[in-house]
Amino acid sequence: MKNYLNLLGKKSRKAFSQKIATKKKNKVLLDFAGEIKKRKKLILIKNVKDIKNAKKKNLRENLINRLLLNSEKINQIIKSIRTVAKLKDPENVILEKWRRPNGLKISKVTVPIGVIGIIYESRPNVTSDVSSLCFKSGNCVILKGGSEAYNTNKILVDLFRKSLKKNKLDQNYVQFIDNMNRKVVDYMLSDMEKYIDVIIPRGGKSLVKKVKQKSKIPIIGHLEGICHTYVDKNANLAMAKKIILNAKLRNTAICGATETILFHQKIIRKFVKPILDGLAENGCEIFADKKIRSVFKGKSKLATEKNWSTEYLSSKISVKSVNSLNEAILHINKYGTMHTDAIITKNNYTAKEFLKNVKSSIAIHNSSTQFADGGEFGFGGEVGISTNNLPPRGPVGLNQLVSYKYEIIGKGQIRK
Repeated sequence: MKNYLNLLGKKSRKAFSQKIATKKKNKVLLDFAGEIKKRKKLILIKNVKDIKNAKKKNLRENLINRLLLNSEKINQIIKSIRTVAKLKDPENVILEKWRRPNGLKISKVTVPIGVIGIIYESRPNVTSDVSSLCFKSGNCVILKGGSEAYNTNKILVDLFRKSLKKNKLDQNYVQFIDNMNRKVVDYMLSDMEKYIDVIIPRGGKSLVKKVKQKSKIPIIGHLEGICHTYVDKNANLAMAKKIILNAKLRNTAICGATETILFHQKIIRKFVKPILDGLAENGCEIFADKKIRSVFKGKSKLATEKNWSTEYLSSKISVKSVNSLNEAILHINKYGTMHTDAIITKNNYTAKEFLKNVKSSIAIHNSSTQFADGGEFGFGGEVGISTNNLPPRGPVGLNQLVSYKYEIIGKGQIRK
């Protein structure tokens, strides 16, 4: 196993030394999208095999939902790849330049990070999104997907490598670890720092926690997505209901789904019933505090302290009454995970205070938390959402997958 992984690392380092022109990068990506379109039926067959295996292993329903592909999802994968091909190449871009009094010309120029290791669960679209984004930004990628998605991930990687070969490029720009030994991840995290420059985990809390605890390599990612929607006293009811139903129910299994609703106490009698009725009618289980339950007579359970710090990733939601904007912000900063939090209000001053003071990497006014997605930001996809205090933060797309260096041009100057 160790020899196999070290060989992958060496191959990635060698591939990284091969610099590729933007035109060639885009050609590879368009060929990759074309191969997926051509092999759609085969991809679906492989995915069905993974789904059957997942069900035999009693995989959680939310993970099976993430694993499942259909024709529409494959078309979205193709669209995302083609979007990445159209985006500006982030490599070798001059971010700033200036001239010093001594005549030195200094430029801040983007460079690829290097070799990126991705450890992820269930979602096959991560394979295509991450490979495309890393390749377009000049990085090599080593993919370690979950065993539950092995067959789907493998064929997607094979199609990308086929596109690289077709364009006479090193196929090892994109590599897939097909060794299912559970010790693979431990070795990646603790013994491959000379080959891998950054690790990006995509998956459940236990996976990300393990990566954060064991990795000797820098990490970009988030542990959980405990996202909030705060309904202010100056909110519009129709807008609030529409946004909250989307933020919770559009896709309950994604990290940008709202998990807690906060209502300003002045509007609970008017707003709570229609909004919570809408959630309940769609099969959502409600955990509410005493104030909310005093005005909502529908089915609900009394929320406990544990509910405020729970990421459900399913049709469940926590609901709380707050006395002020400040109390809402304090609650979010205490129980949230610096992922995505939203305010619904007609008061622009209140909105600005909220956006400025929540610690979230994504703060939203009058819209759904489900927009926490690189594709929705126009990034053409993402390798993940970062909630680190250090950059990058939020969706990590092309422009977040490069670092920078300083280039200095002189005419014989020496320092006195």
